Amino acid sequence: MPTNLLTENQTRKLKKLGINSTIDLILYLPNKYNDQTIIQSIQNLKIGEISQIQAKVNDVEVIYRPKKNLVLHVSDMTGQMQIRFLHYFPSQIKQFQSADLIRFYGEVRYQSGYKEMIHPEYNLVNNLIPLSKNLTPIYSVTKGLSQGMLRKLIRKHIDYANQNGLFSDLFSDFYKKYDYPTFEDAINFLHEPPKIKANNILDVQNSKHFKRLVYDELLAQQLFLRKQYNLLKKNQSPKFKNAKLSKKLFLEQLNFTLTDSQKTVLEDLQNDFIKGMPMNRLLQGDVGCGKTVVATMAAIDCVEEGFQVAFMAPTEILAEQHYEKIKTWFKDAAYEIILLTGSMPKKEKLLAYQKIEKGDANIVIGTHALFQESVTFNNLGFYIIDEQHRFGVEQRMMLKNKSKIKQEYEPHQLMMSATPIPRTLSMSFFAHMDVSTIKELPGGRRPITTKIYLDDKRKQLLNLIDEHCKKNNQVYWVCPLVEESEFLDLETVSDTFKELSGYFVNQKVGLIHGRMKAEEKKEIMKKFQQNKIQILVATSVIEVGVDVPNATLMIIENSERLGLSQLHQLRGRIGRGEKSSFCILLYKHKLSSAARLRLKTIYENIDGFKIAEEDLKLRGPGELLGFKQSGIPTLRFADLNRDSKILEVVRNDADKLIKEQDKNINEHMKRWLRNYEEIVTT
Repeated sequence: MPTNLLTENQTRKLKKLGINSTIDLILYLPNKYNDQTIIQSIQNLKIGEISQIQAKVNDVEVIYRPKKNLVLHVSDMTGQMQIRFLHYFPSQIKQFQSADLIRFYGEVRYQSGYKEMIHPEYNLVNNLIPLSKNLTPIYSVTKGLSQGMLRKLIRKHIDYANQNGLFSDLFSDFYKKYDYPTFEDAINFLHEPPKIKANNILDVQNSKHFKRLVYDELLAQQLFLRKQYNLLKKNQSPKFKNAKLSKKLFLEQLNFTLTDSQKTVLEDLQNDFIKGMPMNRLLQGDVGCGKTVVATMAAIDCVEEGFQVAFMAPTEILAEQHYEKIKTWFKDAAYEIILLTGSMPKKEKLLAYQKIEKGDANIVIGTHALFQESVTFNNLGFYIIDEQHRFGVEQRMMLKNKSKIKQEYEPHQLMMSATPIPRTLSMSFFAHMDVSTIKELPGGRRPITTKIYLDDKRKQLLNLIDEHCKKNNQVYWVCPLVEESEFLDLETVSDTFKELSGYFVNQKVGLIHGRMKAEEKKEIMKKFQQNKIQILVATSVIEVGVDVPNATLMIIENSERLGLSQLHQLRGRIGRGEKSSFCILLYKHKLSSAARLRLKTIYENIDGFKIAEEDLKLRGPGELLGFKQSGIPTLRFADLNRDSKILEVVRNDADKLIKEQDKNINEHMKRWLRNYEEIVTT
């Protein structure tokens, strides 16, 4: 930012608002607008409305009861009212006493027989300043930076930007094609929209001027992601042939038939392997759709060519489950499959390190322990990351660079997510990846019946649990961590465990939570999978990946406090077999409107993709993806639900610009992407 336009103090204040450059400042848009284009007479003021008056000051007095405040008695040709300031400077008293006319803008109240405004905005109009024809912008501010000061700074920098070519339209043909205004016109309109064209923030956001900014922002994001994609594809990766025979034998010994969706996805992976360019693919699908089977079959291609596979999971419980499952699947194959987790004894870890480095370990399944410096792969050709949103971009890069052959080849990468991604989200934030989707569930699955109960029906639930256990079925009772105090959370889950243990004396009740040691959690889950535990009281530690086909009932306490995605993930832990399954959502009294909508959505839908769409509407992409983990620029103006049509257009335009190698691409990204120098590789 030009230093001659700002003091050091103003620079510090602006940084608190995330403003570090001229472009940041002129793109710092108002969050609402005040209408100060008309003057109301005092006589016609309505209580509760926000209005502007023009009045003379008849009297200024300081009142000390109940608290010290400044009261102005003002009037116009139609009546009188009070203006009250609870906080004021002594200089303001003199200012008000000497003023001829003052315009006040604020909410009209009624107090002690008088109409009144408390702490209104005001302007001295001794010279009868004409009324503005534009709406007045209201910004989010910080202490020491007033609305008036910020307005002046923004106006100064808009003038500076105009004089220094920062308003140049880089892709004029596109803007003309869509009848968008110039960048300069858009900025001026959005900061001070003319009253004749807009009345409020919604009018402004529906304008072509705002849509111009949405278009530019989405275009910058798409260009960035496409460039990242193209850069990756310039690298070399090992080519893997389709190991048809091995895959056939694999399916035969499993007695398993792939769904059409699984077959399609497997073809996608095989096509990636034979290109000699790094696979960078996201495999998404609903809970229980069979992603692990597909990923494992793809791993066969890699192993058969003499390369290693890394399979990473976010928790030790899930890593252990993947290990046991995949080891069983390959019991007749000559593959060395090993497990690596942080809680393993030192001796076992050292042995695992040796096998990985020598290349003896064909498939390595583990947690964050795979990132450790001690881990070096002999010839890593393919890595799979389960629940990819739980790993940061830096962690994923660390795993990619773990192979001795990294100078020659880049390993293929497959990310998996059991949280279905809405179409617009996929188009916007995964443009740097190829996306495959498994849309079908394996045959034989019966739909899960979801019911919503008030928390006072706990006794009825005990009878329901008893019925399920008598049929040799198993039960989850989930106590999510919802309190601010971890101690209270653990106390809650422990109390529930004691309650159920005391009631079900003929059933084995187990307890699992995040504070347990890894070995303890492992042992509990093993017993539950073996039906040595019939009722498992758990926190949401069981949310991801635990597969117990015999579990047919899940009860979730405080369900109103959980998000849609988490509720769907938890519910997906049951219904893994051919038996009818039930999910009971317990809630407390006085549901908020948002909580009521979440429970209604989860009750009415079993399709994870529909749930994801609703989740996007409720939470937005930031919470859904976890941007701090993603390494992808966030959106300030675009809304994926509202702007899906613009996104469709932008994707085509970005492709065209990339193909033509337009010289303005980097300049456009620099204008729109914060921390441009950090995130753009070239």
